[in-house]
Amino acid sequence: MKKQKAPFISFAALVLAMLYLFTGCTNGGKPIVQSQSNLSVYDRVVKDSVIRCGYTIYPPGCMKDSSGKLVGVFVQTLEKAASDLGLKVQWVEEVGWETQIQGLENDRYDMIGSSVWSNPKRAKLTTLTIPLYFSPIDIYVRNDEKRFDNVSDWSVLNDPRYKISVVDGGTGDVIRKNRFPKATAVSLPENTDFGTSFLDVVNNKADFLLMEPFQASKFIQSNGYKVKNISATKPLYMFGNSYMFKRSQPEFEHMLNTEFQNLINNGYVDDLLSKYEKFPNSFLRVQKPYAIK
Repeated sequence: MKKQKAPFISFAALVLAMLYLFTGCTNGGKPIVQSQSNLSVYDRVVKDSVIRCGYTIYPPGCMKDSSGKLVGVFVQTLEKAASDLGLKVQWVEEVGWETQIQGLENDRYDMIGSSVWSNPKRAKLTTLTIPLYFSPIDIYVRNDEKRFDNVSDWSVLNDPRYKISVVDGGTGDVIRKNRFPKATAVSLPENTDFGTSFLDVVNNKADFLLMEPFQASKFIQSNGYKVKNISATKPLYMFGNSYMFKRSQPEFEHMLNTEFQNLINNGYVDDLLSKYEKFPNSFLRVQKPYAIK
């Protein structure tokens, strides 16, 4: 008889073990809710009424005021959207650019609440919201540079005789590899201040660099007009500034995008951009999807 009961006992133990694995635990023999880590981002946020955010300081989207409080276009737009949705924002962790996606994958936070550029790598590995504004990427050279005065086809820069200053792993470096692979790279270590690339050009270590107007205006304010933009009328690239979270979160994406579009349509985002944009017209506004005639 003992030999006949053994298979039944083993089968029952297996069923209980499966119930434990798939439900996380039992309550008096009854399965209860999934563990927190198995919930979608949307379910977790709605359940707790809190959006947990990682962030990276980058004006005008995310900055700290004199008291240390986070402010900026992205910070305040997200807090407004959360308030409209009956949610709160919890700023849980400041992170570097290179570890943002890793933190999302490990559920250390629900989203990046500061601005990120919608580049191909992020498009492949994450979900990006609709942009709140756009950042052009232009070509900067020394102010007395004459070689490119009548050039309109920037492929001429794809030549080993021209040196380009780039920060390793930065957007300028990514663009160089795609658009100017033959140009000679003057590489700077990751996380080097962008102003150093401008100094490379000013000091004849490089012939050009790729940068957004905000960073150029910041450099010119401190150093004078020692560089000039040779692609102002036709930027080399245009990146949308978006929020970022994990892939395959359609309910969370729909909820946020709907509210962000409302805040863009109602002028809330433009008002914040005008308030925090240190150098006028450094960033480009999103056009409204309607017209009043």
